[in-house]
Amino acid sequence: MSTNSAPVAWLTQESYDRLKAELDHLSGPGRTEIVARIEQARSEGDLKENGGYHAAKEEQGKAEARIRQLTDLLNNAHVGEPPADDGVVEPGMLVEARIAGDTETFLLGSREIAGDSSIDVYSEKSPLGAAINGLKAGESTTYTAPNGKSIEVEIISAKPYAG
Repeated sequence: MSTNSAPVAWLTQESYDRLKAELDHLSGPGRTEIVARIEQARSEGDLKENGGYHAAKEEQGKAEARIRQLTDLLNNAHVGEPPADDGVVEPGMLVEARIAGDTETFLLGSREIAGDSSIDVYSEKSPLGAAINGLKAGESTTYTAPNGKSIEVEIISAKPYAG
């Protein structure tokens, strides 16, 4: 674990490369395009009534925030092969668990690992993730949800996420 406040995320090489390409675009050509739109809108006159200017400035803010997020993620990522297929719940594993009586399947780790997939993702830092990290199939635990309720969890299986 790094000494700064950013959590270490496990990423496949494919996920890392995809995110790096997004960062390169946003911090290069993407940034240049937004600045050009701001300058174009600024040249149109009164900025108070200029919707194009305000939209471009808002887009710039979102892009800069994403650049910071990607930079932090990529600087603190552990890139490599998926975790071992040993049935132990850890980041990078597709977990099937019975949570409060309902069976759910989700990825433990970073949303970025899942890419465009619609799979649910829980961080290993979340209350659920922290409670089940290190458990094996057949093991159970309880965790305290953000609403204060104690929730029972039983691990059914944990397999490396293949994307």
